[in-house]
Amino acid sequence: MSTEIPKQYEPGKAETKWYSHWMKQNYFHSEPDHREAYTVVIPPPNVTGVLHMGHMLNNTIQDVLVRRARMQGKNACWVPGTDHASIATEAKVVQKLRTEGIKKSDLTRAEFLKHAYEWKDKYGGVILEQLKKLGASCD
Repeated sequence: MSTEIPKQYEPGKAETKWYSHWMKQNYFHSEPDHREAYTVVIPPPNVTGVLHMGHMLNNTIQDVLVRRARMQGKNACWVPGTDHASIATEAKVVQKLRTEGIKKSDLTRAEFLKHAYEWKDKYGGVILEQLKKLGASCD
């Protein structure tokens, strides 16, 4: 039986297959044990939309260091931060409101928070999902 190799590599197929396998096998999970601990915490992202090249450079370096620590037998744990003071998020929401002709100062706190939570619901998990898609080995 002959299997023909596709003329073009389709990374999405391989990446999805292997990342799913890694997650099912719990390869990136860490529990305290006798091994030397090695922990990196990704600084919490602003809920401003999506990853940019600066995030990716930082996260790639962290991923390399954590994977190296694992290969050295250390109990490596790479944890994504998910909480933030929301200053940058507030700026993005205010900017969005401006495009809709709404001034923040015209809103009550509750009204503004409604808009902020809508923004968070739309963009809050995007960065974590992007990290997964890129194959980041976060716990």
